Amino acid sequence: MAASLLEEFKIHDIGAPLFSVGGHAISFNTSALFMIVAICACTALMVLAMRPQAVVPGRWQILAEKLYDLVTDMLESGAGERAKPFFPLLFTIFTFVLFCNLFGMFPGSLSVTSHFIVNLAIALFLFVVIIIAGFVRHGWHFLMLFTPAGIPKVLILPMTLIEFISFAVRPFTLTVRLFANMLAGHILLQVFSGMVIGLLTAGWLAGLSILPMAANIAMTGFEFFVAFLQAYIYAILASVYLRDAIEMHG
Repeated sequence: MAASLLEEFKIHDIGAPLFSVGGHAISFNTSALFMIVAICACTALMVLAMRPQAVVPGRWQILAEKLYDLVTDMLESGAGERAKPFFPLLFTIFTFVLFCNLFGMFPGSLSVTSHFIVNLAIALFLFVVIIIAGFVRHGWHFLMLFTPAGIPKVLILPMTLIEFISFAVRPFTLTVRLFANMLAGHILLQVFSGMVIGLLTAGWLAGLSILPMAANIAMTGFEFFVAFLQAYIYAILASVYLRDAIEMHG
């Protein structure tokens, strides 16, 4: 049962290995495929939205403008006016995570954001940018982010260590939050689907299959909402963490 529940999340190679690194074959796989599909979808949305503008905006332009306004408000409220140069980064992360989440909802697709390593790569890239931005803006004074102001000298060392650990685990908390929510949602949908099939083949109990079927339909709608919500939360937290590098608010 456990193996069947996790079957949806398995990565399969497409074609022969492309090359090898340290004796390990590197192949183009389904994870890379759906990440490329998500990137193409994001690009297509922007291209369609930026076509010659009509008197009445089309649906693609309206959708792109709504996403643009959402991320702009998110960045300004989370990181402040000085974070505007980082808008392209935040918008790219938000739309990429959003489309990966949404594509994972369709039958036969792969939920890329339910893979820990993919989410970790995004989070680590984000934090490398945050750290570089902090040093560029504040120099070595950026390290004062880990030393809260106004604390007694005897507490400086332990508090600095605690603040550093708190900062260092942020990429992992971002990763686990997105990974766990997407994984759990898809597993729950599979559980309800399995209950429907099981009841349909259970003779006189077949009529009860309407209950898990209704629950599955409701859960599917809810998971589409969760797909958007998790991308939104991811971008909000990225804005807050970016503010630390810009404003030195620990």
